[in-house]
Amino acid sequence: MFLLERSMTSSEGYIFLVVFAVLANASYGQPLIMNRLIIVCIGSLALLTSLSAQTPTASPIPTTPPEVQRLAYYLGTWRGEGETKSSPIGPAGKLSSTMTCDWFAGGFHLVCRGEERGPTGKRTFLNILAYDEKAKAYTEYGISSLGESEYSTGGSIVGNKRTFVKDLDSGVEGKHTKLTYTEVQVSPTLYTYQAEASINGGPSTVIAEGKITKVR
Repeated sequence: MFLLERSMTSSEGYIFLVVFAVLANASYGQPLIMNRLIIVCIGSLALLTSLSAQTPTASPIPTTPPEVQRLAYYLGTWRGEGETKSSPIGPAGKLSSTMTCDWFAGGFHLVCRGEERGPTGKRTFLNILAYDEKAKAYTEYGISSLGESEYSTGGSIVGNKRTFVKDLDSGVEGKHTKLTYTEVQVSPTLYTYQAEASINGGPSTVIAEGKITKVR
C-alpha cells in the first residue's frame, strides 16, 4: 500500500519533492546597509577579475537535460483526492493528500514533501524524483513517517503520460505482483492517476485512482 498511496500523493502525491527555488530579499530605506553592499559587490568583482586573470577558465556548470526539465511540471503545491479499490493488496477507502515540490540545489532532483490519509491511516512522506541518464529512465525514491522506503526505476514520460511499472518478486501471499502506475497531465494544474495490479500474470485490475490539483 505504501507504493500506491505514496505515488498518488507525489503524483501522485503519492506520485511526489521540495527545495529548489532561491529567494533573494532586498532592503530599502537603509543607506548604510546599501553602501556596504555596494562596497562588497565591487570588492567581489575585483577579486573575481583578478582570479580569472590568474587561473584557467573553469568548465561551465552542466545544464540539466530536457528530461529533467520535464519534472518542472510538478513544481508547487498540490492537493489530491481519490480512492482505493478492495483487492488482495489492500482495503477500499478514500484517499486525500497535500504535497509541495521544489528543485533541490543544482536543479537535477525534484523534492516533494507531503501528507496523506487513506484506508491504512495517516503518514507524511518525502519523494525524490530524478532522471537516470545512463538508464534513460526516470527514478523515484520515497520514505515515509511509518519507516517505509522504496526506490522505483524504469519510469517514463511520453507525451502527457508518466508511467512506472514495478515487479514485486515476493508479492501478495508469496505471489508475483506487477504494479503499473500511470498519470495523465490533463492541464498545467491538473493530472489524474491510476494504479493497476496483476497477480501471477493474471489480468490487470484497477486498485486505486484519483486526481491531483495544483493550488499554488
